[in-house]
Amino acid sequence: MRLSLILALILALLAWPAAALELKLSGFYSLNRPASLEYDPAFCGLWIANEGPETILVTLDGVEMRRWRSDLYRIKAIALQGNDLIVADGMGEYQRVTKDGTALGPPFRLGSLRAATEGMVVLPDGLLVIVEDDPARIVWVDEAGAVVRLLRGESFDPPLTEPQGIARDPRTGHLLIVDDWEGTNSLYELDPEGRLLGTLPLIEYGRDPEGIAIRAGANLLFLAFDGGARIAALDYTPTVGENMALPAPGADCAIS
Repeated sequence: MRLSLILALILALLAWPAAALELKLSGFYSLNRPASLEYDPAFCGLWIANEGPETILVTLDGVEMRRWRSDLYRIKAIALQGNDLIVADGMGEYQRVTKDGTALGPPFRLGSLRAATEGMVVLPDGLLVIVEDDPARIVWVDEAGAVVRLLRGESFDPPLTEPQGIARDPRTGHLLIVDDWEGTNSLYELDPEGRLLGTLPLIEYGRDPEGIAIRAGANLLFLAFDGGARIAALDYTPTVGENMALPAPGADCAIS
């Protein structure tokens, strides 16, 4: 065997992940039109936006704890921002709101960005990562509206054509994005820089995924499906590299 071929095989083995993204269904509960999810460890619950004027907070058994509306005509996406929340209407307007529904200011736009926001997540450094489906893009933007990084869905293989929801694993920094039924009906896992680590079809769990949230403290992933109007809870293992241990669950809420 030629030396070059041997070296290529060694490099391929070194690059191969020790563990790839893996899901195992835990259970379902129903909710009408779940469009965006955010896990909140302070309540051990899920914030849910369903494209109406209100958002609700539910326990992991689906019991409603809070409900309020913002000044937006609808809430298309929701994300934790420190101890508060940020919501988006999917047409380029956003608002910061406390967890009891008190507005922290009027609706605003992110500079000249006119994002058709389908999902969003706030990074530890304050950057907002937004996913759009028209055009299919992932955008890193600061609070002033300056675009720091932008990835187009067609740059991935397979192409990410209808990105809907996004979540971040705080242990790895990986971004998880769902592509809906008009796309691949799959889950995409990206590293913190936006490089694709792998994809996973979701058809065995549901049709038309819209939202996603991670409960890292219990190795759980939540997926909101428009088809069947339900949320799936799944045991979740992220991708890790060669010679790297799977991340420990870490801190979690006091109630279960």
